[in-house]
Amino acid sequence: MTISPVGRTPDEIMTLLHGFKAQDMDWRSGRVFAYIYQPAEIAATLVKEAYSLYLSENCLDPTTFPSVAQLENDVVRMIAGLLQGDECVVGNMTSGGTESILLAVKTARDWARAHRPHVTQPEMILARTAHAAFHKAGHYLGVKPVVVEFDPVTFEADVTAMRAAITDNTILLVASAPCYSQGVIDPVPAIATLAQEYGALCHVDACVGGMYLPFLRTLGRTIPPFDFSVPGVTSISVDMHKYGYAAKGASVVLYRDRSLRRHQIFASTETTAYTIINPTALSSRSAGPIAGAWAILNYLGEAGYRDLVATVQAATERLMAGVDAIDGLYVLGRPAMSMFSFASQAINVFQLADALRRRGWYLQPQFSTPRSPRNLHVSITYGVAHNVDALIADIAACVEEVRHMPPIDLALVRSVVEALTQDPSPAVVEGLMAAVGLQPGALPQEMALINEVLDTLPDAVANEVLIDFFNNLY
Repeated sequence: MTISPVGRTPDEIMTLLHGFKAQDMDWRSGRVFAYIYQPAEIAATLVKEAYSLYLSENCLDPTTFPSVAQLENDVVRMIAGLLQGDECVVGNMTSGGTESILLAVKTARDWARAHRPHVTQPEMILARTAHAAFHKAGHYLGVKPVVVEFDPVTFEADVTAMRAAITDNTILLVASAPCYSQGVIDPVPAIATLAQEYGALCHVDACVGGMYLPFLRTLGRTIPPFDFSVPGVTSISVDMHKYGYAAKGASVVLYRDRSLRRHQIFASTETTAYTIINPTALSSRSAGPIAGAWAILNYLGEAGYRDLVATVQAATERLMAGVDAIDGLYVLGRPAMSMFSFASQAINVFQLADALRRRGWYLQPQFSTPRSPRNLHVSITYGVAHNVDALIADIAACVEEVRHMPPIDLALVRSVVEALTQDPSPAVVEGLMAAVGLQPGALPQEMALINEVLDTLPDAVANEVLIDFFNNLY
């Protein structure tokens, strides 16, 4: 493809874009139970208008656009207050939870360089249930993730295992509030106390829970402490574009005080160009997400968020009860909020996900671990809450459908896994992936067989296969 010799009209361009979207799942119908967090239409329209108003403003230089700094400070102060932070708590808005987590890990690394210079190979301790963003941050920043197991019944992080994993190189302990995969809150006070005991920092990943759990608590639910009310918690990440219902590209990372946040900031006067001062990872970035977050916070207020949480939580509990009542399915762990996962000993849940997708639903497959079975993840938001009864009915119907389907060809799976384990080179990956329905540059229509292979492979090999596939996709 090359740039068109002559330009197209706006109508032609929009027609093409709408045509491209025809291949996407219709999330507006409320049948996509992941990725999308949609408020009521009037709120969504306001967010779009605020975003568009600040689309071109650049966060790079607050002296040029002082209103952007004001909006960011307002959002940070509101979220800090919601998470029981005092006037010393500071933070910044980022592009998403991954960037917030990356910055928290970077801050911990650079804090350790200043305060524990003997540490040359820094480590952070996290449960297997923690988000992959921590592994990504460790990969980028040279901080080794030390992974410990979780309680196979509750899915909470194993604090005793964390203690056993601490070494002189430990700079950071991680807790989830909750973990995305099963919606379970880790024992944050115990983890934060452990971090204090050993002179380490403690980050709480509240990317999904930060804008939900405080309002659930005001509705009378018992929510264990997880925020700045817990001594020893030194940083928290919370996404506005999840249960804050802001537009994508809006997260917040908070620190206990400025002395800690200082390690996040980068500055450079060493070049012939303008001075760079970056509080976050990016330099130029649109102020649209900040304006959208500011707008939705002010539009909904505490009462509006509380109403949304009440609606979503009621739908969540109805859906969990409905899933548990279906013969052969069971919910994993003890979910604390509006996300959970379920497994089955009777059918292949990867086939169930495909069967549901053929009916227009999307549930998120998750692989097994030594302590957890393969499962399907469900995130309930305001935009899908009205559909949970229809989903329960279709899950039950699809379970029966899968019971009568031919099983996945396990002999094929074993042969592919054996070959890839012996030689995971790109050429071998390309040849074998074709056998399970993956073609270079194309997305598969059904995923059950592919997920079966990936779930069976050792993690290191599965990661290489996925990297090679995506390397050919774009």
